[in-house]
Amino acid sequence: MHLSTSQTRALRDVMRLMADATDADTLREQLALPMLDLMGADTYVSFVWNGTQQRFERVKSINISQENLRAWDEHYRFVDPLTFPMMERRRPTVATQILRQPELMRTEFFNDFLQRDRMYWGVNVYAYAGDECVGDLRIWRQHHRGNFDSNEIEVLRMVEPALAAALARLRWQSHLAPPPAEDERAEDLLQRHARLSQREAEVAWLVACGCPDKLIAQRLSVGHPTVRFHLANAFRKFQTDNRAQLAARVQAVLDAHRRENGAVVRAQQPH
Repeated sequence: MHLSTSQTRALRDVMRLMADATDADTLREQLALPMLDLMGADTYVSFVWNGTQQRFERVKSINISQENLRAWDEHYRFVDPLTFPMMERRRPTVATQILRQPELMRTEFFNDFLQRDRMYWGVNVYAYAGDECVGDLRIWRQHHRGNFDSNEIEVLRMVEPALAAALARLRWQSHLAPPPAEDERAEDLLQRHARLSQREAEVAWLVACGCPDKLIAQRLSVGHPTVRFHLANAFRKFQTDNRAQLAARVQAVLDAHRRENGAVVRAQQPH
């Protein structure tokens, strides 16, 4: 993979932004310019998928009109032949991998939507946390620049896992992390009722809250092998084989306590 000096600088900026980010929406906004520099592109759009409402929201964009974005949400998303097939691939995908350019050029979507802002060649990246799409990057070039090549797709393949990890981390921290008081109450119950050690209880509770191992390590200020050690012990004591089973058993213990005492202690599940 060959990168020019400007691309190398842009890639460094992209990785730094993802590592330092403290807010997902701000991150997607800040990525616009360095991603355009990295990809030699002209238009950047980023959404978050709302699975409950089955629509994209919280748009961040550059070099596309607000009128066109409203038109996409109100109409063109229903005739868009690219977005959902590209999303289903779960890897960086060039538009022409879904629809050959001559075929795309015959569609209403191309002529009445894309061409309004001179979008001709496109590539999309969708970031997933498990089975949930937590954000995307939609990058378009004008006609004269030519289509995205295999070298540029390799760059996106390098960016995509870092983007997914950053958005998943920020989503958990902002929406799913339980307050400290709830942490203490749940962990105490797990120690008393499930015979877990303090660390095992901490790890099991955070797993039930949807926290990935890397964030558990950060939250508890321990190494990743330590998290895996305590997680294995929690699996054994709860007689479970995986994280989903462990989360269900942890919640069952907390629900039983709630029924007996009227105290609500519940893991924060994804919205």
